Amino acid sequence: MTKKRGDAEKLSRQAVRAGRRYIVAAGGDGTLNEVINGVVGAAHRPRIGLLPLGTGNDFARTLGLPFSLEENIDILRASKTRAIDVVRVQSRRARYFINVSAGGFSGIVRNKITPAIKRNWGPLAYIRGAAAALPKLHAYKTRIVLDGREELSTAVYNIVIANGRFVAGGLPIAPEADPSDGLLDVILIPKRSPAEMALLAAEIILGNHFSNTALIFRRARKIAVRSRPGMWFNVDGELVGSAPAEFQIVPHALNFVRQ
Repeated sequence: MTKKRGDAEKLSRQAVRAGRRYIVAAGGDGTLNEVINGVVGAAHRPRIGLLPLGTGNDFARTLGLPFSLEENIDILRASKTRAIDVVRVQSRRARYFINVSAGGFSGIVRNKITPAIKRNWGPLAYIRGAAAALPKLHAYKTRIVLDGREELSTAVYNIVIANGRFVAGGLPIAPEADPSDGLLDVILIPKRSPAEMALLAAEIILGNHFSNTALIFRRARKIAVRSRPGMWFNVDGELVGSAPAEFQIVPHALNFVRQ
């Protein structure tokens, strides 16, 4: 059992050092993130399993895991594995993540989602946080370098770096992302009029936003981000630091139990 932030990372690191071959995270995306940070780079690679018991369970959706506890236990017992990529982000500190990092408006939203809001609002916590953060919506003058070659300079509201497909309890922000392909999906939401942003928000909810010409989409293995003002990034729903930030894919870093 975990009692405070950081416990799952500490316990999983201890388990790896003790030679455990199978570690299961029973919780949400935040718990899974801590477990990953406890095991990535260890001398041996245990199998990682997931019981999706959290608020959002977004990476579980990417893997296509069922919502039934009994069905997930059957999957864990079968122990079929799939090689999964992770992402290393370097900002104020280094951190690994498995699902999605978002900077800009999303960072402000995450800062508004208190434990009480998560507890009381459940899967709707992100919407509640977005409503509280809306008065602080502003654009960031941003420079992004992809794989050391392509450079983009634009004013954006949001940057999404995706290894998985879903955020905020099921929003399909990167519907074509594959956590085993060795690539990150990069989604930029540029500064637009309120009417255009309302349309784009509706398209994101439906998973149709890639048809919107305002959106900028790229794939890369390494992404460097600088912005004015410095945008805050969250990884797997937890704040990690602000720009400048650098993201690097770590291919097939985990043996993840799947269906």
